[in-house]
Amino acid sequence: MKYSQRALAISPFFAMAFSEKAARLEAQGKHVVKLNIGEPDFGAPPAVSSAMQQLATDAPLPYTSALGLPELRAAIANFYRTTHQVEIDPKRVVVTAGASAALLLLSAAFVDEGDQVIMADPSYPCNKEFIKGFGGQVQLVSTQADTHFQLNKSLLEQHWQPNTRGLMLATPSNPTGTAIAPDELAAMCDFARSKGAWRIVDEIYLNLHHGEDGSQPITALSVDDEALVINSFSKYFGMTGWRLGWCVVPEQAVDVMERLAQNYYICPSTLAQKAALQCFTPESIAVCESRRAQLISRKKLVLAGLEKCGLPVPVHPDGAFYLYIDVTTTGLSAMDFCEQVLQQAHVALTPSNDFSEQNDKQFVRLSFASAESELEEGLRRLAIFMASLHN
Repeated sequence: MKYSQRALAISPFFAMAFSEKAARLEAQGKHVVKLNIGEPDFGAPPAVSSAMQQLATDAPLPYTSALGLPELRAAIANFYRTTHQVEIDPKRVVVTAGASAALLLLSAAFVDEGDQVIMADPSYPCNKEFIKGFGGQVQLVSTQADTHFQLNKSLLEQHWQPNTRGLMLATPSNPTGTAIAPDELAAMCDFARSKGAWRIVDEIYLNLHHGEDGSQPITALSVDDEALVINSFSKYFGMTGWRLGWCVVPEQAVDVMERLAQNYYICPSTLAQKAALQCFTPESIAVCESRRAQLISRKKLVLAGLEKCGLPVPVHPDGAFYLYIDVTTTGLSAMDFCEQVLQQAHVALTPSNDFSEQNDKQFVRLSFASAESELEEGLRRLAIFMASLHN
């Protein structure tokens, strides 16, 4: 059987590979502390789960518009108004089968063969695969702790090429949890726009912002009304397996997005869409905000524990639920560190091989989306493992 070059070129996703290894250990009766997957342990807000149960038994569930339920698109637009003070016409909101489907549609709509797209290194690995899948050329620009592992205007100016057609940003970022400062975000969007390039901004962790200065999250739409913004119900609303997301696009792009969605997946899940309307009630928002406060507490717990272990975190996150740990002092590569920690301490982490091509041996990502009891146990085991390295 002959596979396409596209399929053969895709790299493995090590976060999932370590999940499989952890599952094998669990099958042997071992308790593995899983800090490798970015999946909040909260689940959907109670009102959403209740709505799902009722809808599954009482309501007909026909196809919706490829763009999503009109009432859900309106609710998302209102969320931007009340949360971010940005006015958006609901017609510009495209509900998708997860944020991944939003990126699929945007890549199909804007990427042509040979187009160059600038992204940060490190970054979420699947994003570049969408660009490559439509013939784009991804230019990964190395970022360091002094820029919070994010791109800035200076880096764009240095690396912009004649065939650069797009810019993809993530704020806050997976794997580092760091956000782009509003003035820098505006400067980059302005620069790319001046070059005639599109701007995709991944904001799926935006509402989990927890900056230490108390600042509020800033959507790219507040500084660039024509940015192509992606978001999701997975993280802030805790609905990972529901596979529901959205994007906001300029009005002139809506028809193209609709045609693509019709052909690629017809429409998002009707059941998930109808239940998701309950995400935007005051009660559900209050639940999500209380959970965000818990994540801030977990971040502080893990940062303190890693410091005691002697595992430095060069940049503290101000969004998402990730820490990017520098393991160079251990003398192990990121992959070896994760392998040994899993086998000896039964703690699952993710090596930077997933996220970086230029610093793939230096960092390890830890997700603090797990319950505090699991985080405490994981830190205890990491401390023992680190002590064993020095004996």
